[in-house]
Amino acid sequence: MELDKGLISGSVALLVMKLLEDQDLYGYQMIEELRRRSDDAFRLRAGTLYPLLHSLEEKGCVTAYERTAENGKNRRYYHLTKQGRGVLAEKEAAWNTYAQAMGRVLKGGACLAGA
Repeated sequence: MELDKGLISGSVALLVMKLLEDQDLYGYQMIEELRRRSDDAFRLRAGTLYPLLHSLEEKGCVTAYERTAENGKNRRYYHLTKQGRGVLAEKEAAWNTYAQAMGRVLKGGACLAGA
């Protein structure tokens, strides 16, 4: 089953920053790692990823640098900054609160007395 893109659109920055939490990555690595970690549910396109990375860079959440790969190609790697780690923690907490509330509603949750 393909996921509703509307469910994903507000979460892409969180997902990308989470990928960068443990290591610096270049664009294609992020696309492939997100696909792998999500069991192919998230298929991020370069046309979505790079504008998001530029926006995160402008906000001071990531920095970019170039490194030459073994095959001789220059690759632009992205690094999560200290500020980005703070933003990631906030977004992750907000997402967890949202997901827990959504889960309670979908499972039927507790009813209010007298309602």
